[in-house]
Amino acid sequence: MSRPFANGAQPERTGLAWRRTALSAAACAVLLMGASLRHDGPLDLIPAVFAALTALALAAIGRHRERSLRTDPEPPALKPVLPAVVATLCCATALSLLVTY
Repeated sequence: MSRPFANGAQPERTGLAWRRTALSAAACAVLLMGASLRHDGPLDLIPAVFAALTALALAAIGRHRERSLRTDPEPPALKPVLPAVVATLCCATALSLLVTY
């Protein structure tokens, strides 16, 4: 594997950490989807949707971050709005769980 810059293993470690986090969020979304199918109300799907959106956001941010670390000799800092979006989605998932269950 050729890299344009000698960043060491940092881009790979960062990418793996983001993928691992996105995968665990996706697993939670699948578990929430299964739990919502056992209930009767359509509002029980809301936590699963928020969890799926969280997993997608984590995967997208991780891919973007890994790509920027691999290609840029001086990668920019992560924009604070991206973790804020993920934190908001996590809080929305937790709040919707408290309301619906």
